[in-house]
Amino acid sequence: MAVDYAVIVVYLAGMLAMGWWGMRRAKSKSEFLVAGRRLGPWMYSGTMAAIVLGGASTIGGVGLGYQYGLSGAWMVFTIGLGLLALSIFFSARIARLKVYTVSEMLDLRYGGRAGLISGVVMWAYTLMLAVTSTIAYATIFDVLFDMNRTVAIILGGAIVVAYSALGGMWSITLTDMVQFVVKTIGVLLLLLPIAVIKAGGFSEMKAKLPTEYFDPLGIGGETIFTYVLIYTFGMLIGQDIWQRVFTARTDRTARWGGTVAGTYCLVYALAGAVIGTAAKVMYPKLPSADSAFATIVKDELPVGVRGLVLAAALAAVMSTSSGALIACATVANNDIWSRLRGVVTRSGGEEHDEVKGNRIFILIMGVAVIAIAIALNNVVEALTVAYNLLVGGLLVPILGGLLWRRGTAAGALAAVSVGGVAVIGLMATYGILANEPVYYGLLASLAVYVIVSLATKPTDAAVLIAWRERLAGKGADADGTPAAESVTV
Repeated sequence: MAVDYAVIVVYLAGMLAMGWWGMRRAKSKSEFLVAGRRLGPWMYSGTMAAIVLGGASTIGGVGLGYQYGLSGAWMVFTIGLGLLALSIFFSARIARLKVYTVSEMLDLRYGGRAGLISGVVMWAYTLMLAVTSTIAYATIFDVLFDMNRTVAIILGGAIVVAYSALGGMWSITLTDMVQFVVKTIGVLLLLLPIAVIKAGGFSEMKAKLPTEYFDPLGIGGETIFTYVLIYTFGMLIGQDIWQRVFTARTDRTARWGGTVAGTYCLVYALAGAVIGTAAKVMYPKLPSADSAFATIVKDELPVGVRGLVLAAALAAVMSTSSGALIACATVANNDIWSRLRGVVTRSGGEEHDEVKGNRIFILIMGVAVIAIAIALNNVVEALTVAYNLLVGGLLVPILGGLLWRRGTAAGALAAVSVGGVAVIGLMATYGILANEPVYYGLLASLAVYVIVSLATKPTDAAVLIAWRERLAGKGADADGTPAAESVTV
């Protein structure tokens, strides 16, 4: 195991070194939060794939393959479909807006009155997403070092907080590129073929497992529909995803780079399901499906290769964790705290160091994420709460703003409020893992958005003109600063 330990230690040290290097480049708000909006297609594709394929997609994806066979690919597959839809239909317009958060987009579209409440909902989503990724450190470090759960969470979380706070999006971009390469080599090029060979090949797998393990719809139509509703639509509106779109050098980079990343996700989904299916052949009676990844890595891979594959799992967790953390801090600072700071500034407060302020918020949010991760045990429940809030509260006003001219600020606020409250109330009634909360919450949000929008005065023509100019790439400097005075929030 000494060689495996060395591989992991070198990897972790490299992450911190890149954080230090990124600090030298992050001199402005734009550099710190969106990498100066300068990523080309290859780096953009790699980082986008890295952030959406986290611990749930890697460890959880293999676990679903162990439990359901090839149809276990559907969870990660729907993530890829969502990224493809975002990239093909929306990313070019999103990139041209030159904003930093989803709530800023809502302010632009609806006239400066929808950002605060949407910021609170988005903050809750990104916080829980960061928590779920941080909890996953316990599983990986337990396999590596037989480490106490709390110590593992603190160690993994501290490394992510450190490199994220040092260099912001530049550090995260650099580390994500390394993590993308490590995941590709570790999971697709090493673990996938080794697992299939160890299981005796596909013919042996088919001979030893029930036929439903090879049914593409074996996981169930309702489950697939729920995955589409939560993950595919969640990819369209999450701050963690949009913040990566904002890093693209051009709208063409956002469209085609994201399409490549989405296609990669589809391949990754199938690979995880095949690995899990192979693990079912080798270990038919594991106590937990989620332990399939760690078991096959620990027992079947040679020294050195084992360390690289475990580094790949660690990379998957870290990429999602760092992306969610900077998104959470960006929303907390720019959408919530900045409004209070605006009141202070108008009352005579001093000019604010924006890079320093965002760095402090990453540290604060990072400590909060680590503390919550230590207190929680169930990753699936935390992730479900995050996506239910996101889809139930924000999907309708965001897509409505992009697609429906008649949508109004009052309709957006009603949709966020009713959808969010409905999801929370229904989760308390039906249970966190039930499908009904997101179904009914989304329908309630859609209904009040349409009704209230039609019942209230249309959005001011000047606001819509300014909105169309921003969608066309006009009216903002490269760093996202409005060229003219913006609408008062």
